[in-house]
Amino acid sequence: MFIRYRKNYEKIAMGLLSFMPTEKDLKRLQQTIKQYETNDDWQLFLWKEEEDIVGLIGVLLRAPDVVEIQHISVNPSHRHQGIGKQMVKALKETYPDRRLCANEWTASFLDKCNACHE
Repeated sequence: MFIRYRKNYEKIAMGLLSFMPTEKDLKRLQQTIKQYETNDDWQLFLWKEEEDIVGLIGVLLRAPDVVEIQHISVNPSHRHQGIGKQMVKALKETYPDRRLCANEWTASFLDKCNACHE
């Protein structure tokens, strides 16, 4: 199930974000979470399987018609089950009138999902 990030999910979100190569440093990780919490153009979503939050996808609303995926992460014990692709699909459904693009860290995964990127 695709759910919007809330403050009470902060520790879980930070744990999932820490799997991203750019988010290994604690200070950087805290800045990223703060960005998602305080900037309306930055949106963070979580993926829940039964009672566990196992994935995360974060986006930047770049323009009226563009959503850029900044972060995508799945708990290692839940990888290779299609969760990342399900999150991308849910993101497309959340923003049906916008084009999905990737940053340098998410481009290779987004390519696998057959979405567009620049």
